[in-house]
Amino acid sequence: MKSITSLLRSRFFLPLFITQFLNAFNDNFYRMAMVIMVTYTIYSDPTQEAQFNALAGGLLMLPFFLFSAIAGQLADGIDKTKIIKMVKSAEIFIMLLGALGIHLHNIPILLAAMFLMGLHSTFFGPIKYGILPQHLKEDDVLAGTGFVEAGTYIAILGGTILGGILQPDDAAIGIIIVAIVGRISAQFVPPAPPETGQAPLKIDWNIFRASWRLIRDTMHVRRLFLAIMSISLFWAIAAILGAQFPPMVKNGLHGDNTVATLFTAIFSIGIAIGSIIISKLLNGKVSAKYAPISVIVMGLFVLDLWWSIGNWQIISGDALNWREFLSLAQGDRILIALLGISVTGGMFVVPLYAFLTTTVERSKTASTIAANNIVNSGSMVLGVVTYGQMAGLGVPITDTLFLVAAMCIISAWLAWKLHKACD
Repeated sequence: MKSITSLLRSRFFLPLFITQFLNAFNDNFYRMAMVIMVTYTIYSDPTQEAQFNALAGGLLMLPFFLFSAIAGQLADGIDKTKIIKMVKSAEIFIMLLGALGIHLHNIPILLAAMFLMGLHSTFFGPIKYGILPQHLKEDDVLAGTGFVEAGTYIAILGGTILGGILQPDDAAIGIIIVAIVGRISAQFVPPAPPETGQAPLKIDWNIFRASWRLIRDTMHVRRLFLAIMSISLFWAIAAILGAQFPPMVKNGLHGDNTVATLFTAIFSIGIAIGSIIISKLLNGKVSAKYAPISVIVMGLFVLDLWWSIGNWQIISGDALNWREFLSLAQGDRILIALLGISVTGGMFVVPLYAFLTTTVERSKTASTIAANNIVNSGSMVLGVVTYGQMAGLGVPITDTLFLVAAMCIISAWLAWKLHKACD
């Protein structure tokens, strides 16, 4: 098994890592710039803010649900590197549209760009993990998966911080620059043609029939069903938390945009740490043995976060900035809870992705990831819609954390069944 430094020196890994890093960075750079601008500049009503964040999250995930089947067919049927280059070229034009929406403070344009970024990521997603077994040795796939996952969340951290602190017009310029650099790095990803002897590509363009067939053909395998359902619940949890953070900070903690940015940053750091920890613990072995306890502890940290925010004493006056927030003892406890949620979340999800890419034929890895993305996105959309409906019915944002804690219990049960079936 190669070390992380050896992987980073490999021409079969480094260009892909940089490209996916910039992809995740720009997704979150744009998303955070949009959300912060709308939450703190355009709207001034807690219900509208919660529903906008839920809508934005749903639009980002909807393309995964609709088009992942086509994305998986393409990724398994033609050179994956060609798709990467086309997708990264499209990102430049999408970010030009997003920059226009930011400059004009135009919500329909902002949401259209968000949907298109989701579509862009739909076609990149199956490749990000599906290409690893093709370019890496079998005992390096877990390390590569963990490093990609850690890098993704470090990128989310960077994009989140920049999107949260830059002025809107500066962010608009930044997202265009990052898109251009990402296209340049994509040029250096080595070819990844279809497996030898594979049947000629024949795309089913009926998105509903293709999606149903892909899910049916993948989910009938018990280990894949359990892994995909566990991953889907995790991403539904992450989507709900991501939608909660800005309105929760503004209305529950009386914090400004820098505190909202800090929340998302801590979450990203934690998942990166958890990804690395679990890779070290498993030492190259693909196993779900730590997944059940990881997500149970995650649920306990969620409940601690609920208690801490519910007992927060709002200080009158101007909204707290991140320095003022950190000066409060209660603030430290909230950040520890967030870090605990994210570290255990990273430990939970990384081995499950490795299951998907190492227990199927190489010619089916991208379509397996695509099937996973369909179910993931459906779960995420359902999660944020449920959250938005609860907010619309007047349920306090902090109390929606009980929904997250309940989902952790179900995730632990599924992960335990996967561990017993496969380890």
